[in-house]
Amino acid sequence: MDYLLPDIEAKITILKGDGIRNGRSIPAYSGYRPAHLVKDDYLTTGIHQYYGAVVVQPGETVMGTITFITPEFYPRTLWIGKLIRIQEGTRIVGHAEVTQIFNELLIKSD
Repeated sequence: MDYLLPDIEAKITILKGDGIRNGRSIPAYSGYRPAHLVKDDYLTTGIHQYYGAVVVQPGETVMGTITFITPEFYPRTLWIGKLIRIQEGTRIVGHAEVTQIFNELLIKSD
């Protein structure tokens, strides 16, 4: 099995909510695979790995990495400081603020 390298490092916040409309009512674990709105019209799956934490409770913010699926379909869409919405279907469950970009294909050029 190939090991996937992370695409970005981010400050990841899992929103506290009722788990029905927005936010989560249960924790997120390293390996969590929600959808990420990387462009205004493009959701993609990403795999979370949290630094120093296996679990993130709703309402908490942690540092970690995200490995996106098929980044070649949304090149040059990220920059340091960009907020990426995290979703489960249509429900918004958090956000990730990009702090470092490891995959050069994703770096937005001005």
